Amino acid sequence: MILPIYLYGQPVLRKPTEEVEQGSLDVKQLVADMQETLTAAEGCGLAAPQIGKSIRLFIVDGSELGEDYPECADFKQTFINPEILEESEETSTYSEGCLSLPGISENVVRPKTITIRYQDEDFRWHEDTFTDFKARIVQHEYDHLEAHVFTDRISPIRKTFVKGKLTNIAKGKTGARYRYKH
Repeated sequence: MILPIYLYGQPVLRKPTEEVEQGSLDVKQLVADMQETLTAAEGCGLAAPQIGKSIRLFIVDGSELGEDYPECADFKQTFINPEILEESEETSTYSEGCLSLPGISENVVRPKTITIRYQDEDFRWHEDTFTDFKARIVQHEYDHLEAHVFTDRISPIRKTFVKGKLTNIAKGKTGARYRYKH
C-alpha cells in the first residue's frame, strides 16, 4: 500500500524515535508498504518518521541510481534500530533533496565513510561500513531517526535562502508529485 509522505512542518519529523521491539508490529508488511511508497515517489530512501511513525527504521533502494553510481545498483536494504558507530574525518559534499522537503536541494557536507550497526527485517544484527554515495544515503535517512532534516546541516546563509520555501511547505502551499500529508 502506498502511504502518504509527511512533509516538512509535520511534528513527527522532529520527534525522537523509539526502538522497534521484535513482535511489536508487522515489520515485513511495513517495509513492503514503505518500499512501494518509495518506488512511487521515485526516491532512494525512506525513514519511518516520513510516513508518520516515530520508530527507528528506514529503508534504502539505490537501484535507480545505478547508472550514475554503479555501487548503488544492488543497494536495497532495511535498517532497524541503527546506530552509527564511526564516521570518517574525510568528508564529501553533494546536493541533497528529500521527499519531505519537495522542491529544495542544497549542498550538504557529510562524512565520506561510516560504520553502522543495525538489525534486518528478521532482527538479526549486522555491522557494515559504507562509503561514498551509499554512506550519504544511509546518513540522510539516519538523520530522520534523530529528528533532523538535511537543511539542518547547511550553512546559515543557505538556511536564510531556503527559509521561505520551508515555511511554504509547512503552511501547505507546496505540494509534491506523490501522495503526501501536510
